[in-house]
Amino acid sequence: MGKSTTMKSIMGIAPPVVQSGKIRFGDTEITHWHAYKVARLGIGYVPEDRRIFPLLTVQENLRIGLDVFGVAKEMKKSILERIYGYFPRLGQRLSQLGESLSGGEQQMLAIARAMVMDPRLILMDEPTEGLMPLLVEEIKEIIKVLKQNGTSVLLVEQSVAMALEVSDRVYVMDKGTIGFHGSPKAFQENETLMKELLGV
Repeated sequence: MGKSTTMKSIMGIAPPVVQSGKIRFGDTEITHWHAYKVARLGIGYVPEDRRIFPLLTVQENLRIGLDVFGVAKEMKKSILERIYGYFPRLGQRLSQLGESLSGGEQQMLAIARAMVMDPRLILMDEPTEGLMPLLVEEIKEIIKVLKQNGTSVLLVEQSVAMALEVSDRVYVMDKGTIGFHGSPKAFQENETLMKELLGV
């Protein structure tokens, strides 16, 4: 479909595959930027396969970005305490290695790591894939909190109900092209389109 490729292209991890068009973030064109520059501009990324550091602890996974960007010690403490408030389970597992966490906890760690630098935009690629309903609910609530705090979220999600609940605008990709874009309400009211594009 091209959903993950689109996100990787935005993030600078994969080169854009189209021959025309540009990637812009606000007034800045970032089409061929390196990933570290995209991150510094204020874009966080939660990849489909999580990509946490398995042999680092939860705390080390979260501190990497803060250390690289030279955040002051007191500010680091404040940021991490805020993150642990969102993810109490991670706060209880600070010394555990990433590889020892459950799948749901690893996903929470991947989202928390993207949140650490307080980005203006977070790209989330299938954050609820393979998770229990309870964890899906937790991630859904975190997305709502991010929105309330002014962080934009670009969400790729197979769970239609979950995506429609947290979204302000919906884009449905069909064989690499946009088959629909509009409000969640407009999409839900178009039963023919829902059946055609999603088979529901």
